Amino acid sequence: MSDGEILLFPTGVSPELVAGVEALLFASAEPIAVAALAAALHCETGQARLAIEVLRTDLARPGRGLSLEEIGAGWQLRTASRFAGPILALSGARPARLSRPALEVLALVAYRQPVTRGEIDGFRGVDSGAVLRSLLERGLVRTAGRRDEPGKPLEYRTTAAFLELFSLADLSELPSSRDRTDLGG
Repeated sequence: MSDGEILLFPTGVSPELVAGVEALLFASAEPIAVAALAAALHCETGQARLAIEVLRTDLARPGRGLSLEEIGAGWQLRTASRFAGPILALSGARPARLSRPALEVLALVAYRQPVTRGEIDGFRGVDSGAVLRSLLERGLVRTAGRRDEPGKPLEYRTTAAFLELFSLADLSELPSSRDRTDLGG
């Protein structure tokens, strides 16, 4: 905010409530649901939602190093992507990498869920067992019951960790077939 700008707080939302939401989100490594924020801050869910919007608007200003994103069923503070290099250098961590086969299987599960391994193998034309196991171990996919057909094959779905990895609030944010066509896909 420049010196002349004033942050406006909607009725029922105090600067202290916005600061409380910010502190809780900062302290959590996982997305936090609005109801959990409201309970922790002893306020109404509607007030917590308004405080989130105030904070999100404040963090959306140019030049900020953080953003507030809806991930799965909750909210999470995230660092601006332009700082990924320095953050990785400071922490010594390596970015999460997914192989091309892993991305293929993950995309199939995301767009066709619930999907069986046989359906995945049929679409890809190769055995996907090892890749699927790897995605299960990483928590990006989960088993979601058994299909009611001969052999009772397992069905697979994406997880909240999948939404978090790709910064999605829910699966409706996946690019549509029209979006993929527009991108030349």
